[in-house]
Amino acid sequence: QVQLVESGGGLVQAGGSLRLSCVASGIIYSIDYMGWYRQPPGQPRELVATITTGGTRNYLDSVKDRFTISRDNAKNTVSLQMDSLKPEDTAVYYCHADGLVTKEGASYYRGRYWGPGIQVNVSS
Repeated sequence: QVQLVESGGGLVQAGGSLRLSCVASGIIYSIDYMGWYRQPPGQPRELVATITTGGTRNYLDSVKDRFTISRDNAKNTVSLQMDSLKPEDTAVYYCHADGLVTKEGASYYRGRYWGPGIQVNVSS
């Protein structure tokens, strides 16, 4: 069974840095997109950054030039380097994998998976 697990969250002062990491485990043949979403308190979940197998990146406008997403296709991992953090970056961050191909029994599946989420708090 496919699982995504995040690590690296915590508390940091404004202007500081954190690095989030996520590993996807299980029977995985390929993953089209890996990325990060976040959900600030009382707000809906929003896309932060995604990266394709080929390395094409997409960012939320408010994090461009501050966050950098990277992935290791061979290890099924994705990371988010967050610099110059602001209090408004406080949220639960979720790892996401889309177009993930796995196998259960004799059948192949292509789907979307989420990690349980990890808290990031940025103090002013």
